[in-house]
Amino acid sequence: MLVSALLTSVGINFGLCVLFFTLYSILRKQPSNYEVYGPRLLAEGTSKRRSHFNLERLVPSTSWVKNAWKLTEDELLESSGLDAVVFMRLITFSLKVFLFAGIIGIFVLLPVNCTGDQLTNVDLANLSNNSLDVFSISNVNNGSKILWIHFSAVYLVTIFVCYLLYYEYNYISCKRMAYFNSSKPQPHQFTILVRSIPVSRGTSVGDSVDSFFTEFHPSTYLSHMVVHRTNKLRLLLKNAKKVYRRMTHLQSDPNQQNQGCCCFGWFGRKVDLVDHYGKRLEDIEENLRLERSEASLAQEEVRAAFVSFKSRYGAAVACHLQQSTDPTKWVAEQAPEPQDVYWPFFSSSFMRRWISKLVVIVACILLTILFLIPVLIVQGLTNLSTLEIWFPFLKSVLTISVVSEVITGYLPSLILQLFLKIVPPIMEFLSSIQGYISHSDIEKSACNKVLWFTIWNIFFATVFSGSALSQVSIFLEPKNIPAKLAVAVPAQASFFIAYVVTSGWTSTSSELFRVIPLFCSLVKRPCAKSSDEDFEVPSIPYHRDVPRVLFFGLLGITYFFLAPLILPFLLIYLCLGYMIFRNQFLNVYATKYETAGKFWPIVHNSMIFSLVLMHFIAVGIFTLKKLPIATTFVFPLPILTLLFNEYCRKRFLPNFVAYSAESLIKRDRQDEADPAMAEFFNNLVTAYQDPALVPTHFSENSSSLSSPLISNRV
Repeated sequence: MLVSALLTSVGINFGLCVLFFTLYSILRKQPSNYEVYGPRLLAEGTSKRRSHFNLERLVPSTSWVKNAWKLTEDELLESSGLDAVVFMRLITFSLKVFLFAGIIGIFVLLPVNCTGDQLTNVDLANLSNNSLDVFSISNVNNGSKILWIHFSAVYLVTIFVCYLLYYEYNYISCKRMAYFNSSKPQPHQFTILVRSIPVSRGTSVGDSVDSFFTEFHPSTYLSHMVVHRTNKLRLLLKNAKKVYRRMTHLQSDPNQQNQGCCCFGWFGRKVDLVDHYGKRLEDIEENLRLERSEASLAQEEVRAAFVSFKSRYGAAVACHLQQSTDPTKWVAEQAPEPQDVYWPFFSSSFMRRWISKLVVIVACILLTILFLIPVLIVQGLTNLSTLEIWFPFLKSVLTISVVSEVITGYLPSLILQLFLKIVPPIMEFLSSIQGYISHSDIEKSACNKVLWFTIWNIFFATVFSGSALSQVSIFLEPKNIPAKLAVAVPAQASFFIAYVVTSGWTSTSSELFRVIPLFCSLVKRPCAKSSDEDFEVPSIPYHRDVPRVLFFGLLGITYFFLAPLILPFLLIYLCLGYMIFRNQFLNVYATKYETAGKFWPIVHNSMIFSLVLMHFIAVGIFTLKKLPIATTFVFPLPILTLLFNEYCRKRFLPNFVAYSAESLIKRDRQDEADPAMAEFFNNLVTAYQDPALVPTHFSENSSSLSSPLISNRV
């Protein structure tokens, strides 16, 4: 790729960023857009719609930047939880790494690369027509002693990253313990989920649970709540809520109470819509009563139950001990928060959960293979000669410099980014059918899937640009991996620089502008029933954003000594992300559930993988550049890095899996003197009752209904 093609891509994406920032600063002030740009503030009541005209609304401003910058970590922890703090620590960690690497790369390695003439001399008079390869390590002469500067840079960055990883792991581990010690008693701290419950003939699941835990945990067992199949009930409740809201709106607007019964109310006889929806609500209520009574029967019970204990320590003992001589029965795990439970799906047996995992593995493999198609198309676009072979009728168009620069510099990364948009929702769905019983576990699983899918399909598939079989064959010959990486990775530096600009800058700016929610709001607005209608405050999709930051971290670490030109673009992306996500936590995203920082081990493992990958590439590069002594001295780096990772795994990871007996017993002793614990335990008995089984009633706002209907708290 030529410098001019990169500049074209930078120019397009910079223009889009400025456009998104300008439109956001105007649209966020419009009352009709408060639900798009400030749903959290509306839900909390800290922001209200203002209908009076104000000229200031039409003037772009940067006041949101100041508010985001002023947000402290303690304020973020209090308002959005520890997961939000961990996410922002990931961005600041990456900023520190690439600021350090950027100083070395831009001020030391980049000038060194330009002084070489292995490929060609840099033409400063006609800089835009230079290939980006002249700024990479490929331009350094083979056997040159200057390569020892790159060798030193690899060691320095490895040491710095490992130091920061240790510091952050320790910091977040301490933060996690402080969060636990300062939090009020939570139901999930006293509760476990038990699956694969054996049931004797003539007894129910509840009887089996009560008998088992009364016998084997007599001093700590408190109560249990059996899980039921309630999918049909949930669908009925959803329909009831929709009909009730529609009916309530009609009662407040007499002009719409009589409409035609056909399309758009334009044709057909007039009907009383309040009466019509009232009868529908009565039918749904009757179905709810029948379905709720059926769901409460023993045959609708799932062989799983939430079991609560009188102490945190008692729950931890029951969770981590094997309950039965048959390890496939009485399988226990820590219960999630009540609002975190994923009720629609419960794997009732060990075998079903195991089969679900196999199905998901096969689905991920098929998706990976199918995704190679757009990757190969993208790689064809980056090479004009290949494009001319595929489409010979475009040869005359491709000779136009602007067209060729857009096609090679901007279009490939844009196409790849559009295809990647569908990956996080698919991975979230696949994780949901694996048998995870909490939204947070589903999101962590989806996060891992998206991360490794992106690394394989975007990094390795792009680097080797071949068929799936050729990629697999490379890894079947481990001795050749460093040499092949040394040839292939630098060759794709220009593509990944353009990818950072498109996927990083523009995608992050569109996160601020909220393109899709704004579009949906504009479409729904003409059909909106009420401006005060309930709306859902979104939560940040960590399974989408965490893998993206980690993938850019991998690109930065692997390319900092190969093509340091990528580092300024990464730093700009991280600065944008730092300000934009702080703003989103303030105004848009609300916390629905909390993992207390359990995403950080994913971050740590990804960074270790990036370091080891960089070391393998360094071995290949120094071998290719005929510097065997440097190759020999690089070999200890991956070994030392993996030993460091093993130390961190032993030192910190257990604190992210479970809390220590010391911490649990101290909290239990503190609670013994708390008079509010009696009320807490009373509420704990019903904390894990399925919301669909809770008797609910709509308020009697409708005079057209002859009997009290459901008033829902869902």
